Amino acid sequence: MSSETQTSANPLLADWDTPFGSPPWQRIAVRHFRPAFDAALAEHLREIEAIAGDPAEPSFDNTVAALERSGRALRRVAAAFFNLTSAHSSDELEAVERDVAPLLARHHNAIQQHPALFRRVDALFARRAEPGLTPEQDRVLERYHLGFTRSGAGLDEAAKRRLSEIVERLATLGTSFGQNVLADEKAYALVLDGEADLAGLPQELRDAAAAAAADRGQPDKHAITLGRSSVEPFLQFSARRDLRETVFKAWLARGESAAADNRPIIAETVALRAEQARLLGYPSYAHFRLADTMAKTPEAALGLLNSVWTPARARALREQDKLQALVAAEGGNFEVAAWDWRHYAEQQRKQEFDLDESELKPYLQLERIIEAAFDTAHRLFGLSFKERPDVPVWHPDVRAWEVTGRHGRFVGLFYGDYFARPSKRSGAWMEPIREQENLDGEVRPIVVNVMNFAKAAEGSLLSFDDARTLFHEFGHALHGLMSDLTYPAIAGTNVARDFVEFPSQLYEHWLERPEILRRHALHYRTGEPMPEELLQRVLAARTFNQGFSTVEFIASALADLDFHAAGADASDPAAFERATLQRIGMPSAIVMRHRPPHFQHVFAGSGYSAGYYSYLWSEVLDADGFGAFEEAGDIFDPAVSSRLAEFVYSAGYRRDPAEAYRAFRGRPPDPAALLKKRGLADAA
Repeated sequence: MSSETQTSANPLLADWDTPFGSPPWQRIAVRHFRPAFDAALAEHLREIEAIAGDPAEPSFDNTVAALERSGRALRRVAAAFFNLTSAHSSDELEAVERDVAPLLARHHNAIQQHPALFRRVDALFARRAEPGLTPEQDRVLERYHLGFTRSGAGLDEAAKRRLSEIVERLATLGTSFGQNVLADEKAYALVLDGEADLAGLPQELRDAAAAAAADRGQPDKHAITLGRSSVEPFLQFSARRDLRETVFKAWLARGESAAADNRPIIAETVALRAEQARLLGYPSYAHFRLADTMAKTPEAALGLLNSVWTPARARALREQDKLQALVAAEGGNFEVAAWDWRHYAEQQRKQEFDLDESELKPYLQLERIIEAAFDTAHRLFGLSFKERPDVPVWHPDVRAWEVTGRHGRFVGLFYGDYFARPSKRSGAWMEPIREQENLDGEVRPIVVNVMNFAKAAEGSLLSFDDARTLFHEFGHALHGLMSDLTYPAIAGTNVARDFVEFPSQLYEHWLERPEILRRHALHYRTGEPMPEELLQRVLAARTFNQGFSTVEFIASALADLDFHAAGADASDPAAFERATLQRIGMPSAIVMRHRPPHFQHVFAGSGYSAGYYSYLWSEVLDADGFGAFEEAGDIFDPAVSSRLAEFVYSAGYRRDPAEAYRAFRGRPPDPAALLKKRGLADAA
């Protein structure tokens, strides 16, 4: 064994003597990861062979619980590694990622297809009706058996070999896809030179653009990057239509540059996924993916999407007509284009509601919105947050909080990584660095929220959408932090893909409540609360531009399902995209929220592949679910909060999601709540 793999030399393999057993980020170097992966993979294989070769009759403890105990070192190394590759990467880390992605795919596939291991799990599953298992154990056994069968454990050897090749190749393709998007995002900045280029931009956006330029070695300039929190406000406020077009087209073209072209990756990925599904006995990859969700079938997902698409498109076309009227009133001789929509929608909002983003942002300082998210969790669930500067972090901007519950019980550790930087992929997400379990004593979770907000010297100010994103991801974080199960396989956010967004989207509702805004929407300079009349205008405008927002989302979700439908030919992804948009009648001035070349949800791994619809599916639950608090007359009602904690936030995958929702709400969800929430009921 080399010195780098020995625990004395490799901090990833040593005991972590840090607060709460958090990763010792400052001691971890890129050179540590590959030897740590090698050692952890070897250890996991030894554990698997011991379980598979156990001469004793299969039991839950010596097979399923043993599988749950195995691979802890590998999970620890992988969690630290993939947190860095997404939130603070480098060329060196990306090179390691390209090496280990197929290695990990091969490793996990070999376990899922291990004949002796599957025989033990299959034997237990056949006897699951016998008394002796707790409901949670029965659920874990069911999930393990399903995982083996969906990985091809029951196939013949030739089919298993081909399936392994496909899974390994898909891992390589997904890694390349994500790295290509990051490369395009890092390579581009629209440099603004002089007052003419800055026309229309409010001071806070100028400050953020100056900081972005300074980060790129141009301290006397301003720069707009391809991060959403940089591009979208520029599109809103810039008076320069030519510059709006320039930056929008660059934003749209991520992942299809000559040096980082994801279109061949999409074509190969779609073909391999279709073959994977056929090997496993499904008519399409979408059927394969949705079989293990609340929706169950692509037809059910499409039914929901299509039912919302029609009123949303009608609403969007009416919105477009209003924007075109503004262009005409301004003396413009052009049709509203995609790079115009946000600019004129901002003017329309000011006209209809006497509200503009620059008036609102000073009351949405990042620090105050973090406090609002924490305060909401305290009032709902009794959680408290204490910042811990002694906890190691992977970047100076990252912060850590100790989370405690009632009576001071330790709940978990929460990291917040809020600011955009070139080393971070775009978007916002939550990841567990350590998952909760009680298998061999209590293990509390470590959870991270990652955002891409623009950093400014005098308090980072958020748009309302940015603030909503923070609440959304914090809802995911609570789902991980509040988990209380014995077995890690079903703990935290390890739930159905179209249920996992329910806790996060539900949490967004509290941001829009007067009770929260009155307390936390304070001016970043004066500390004065948001004026009541401004607050009321904000609330009145909640469904403004919802036709646009809904159309850009559903178009992406429909394209995702089209790519993964039976017989889909994605050999030319650009032509495939055009055909989908033509089929659904996409309004000319709106583009998909995620075009295929940078659709990381779907192609940088399989996380949301054939599953992007799930945000809308979960929104049916959140729109209906918040009604429980409204009906109680108190958005912090203790009885409703208690049910929400018991059956949703702390419950993991203990129950079928539909059953879990009924236990919380007392009935199934009402789909009409979704159209009402989005202001589309009158267009249905």
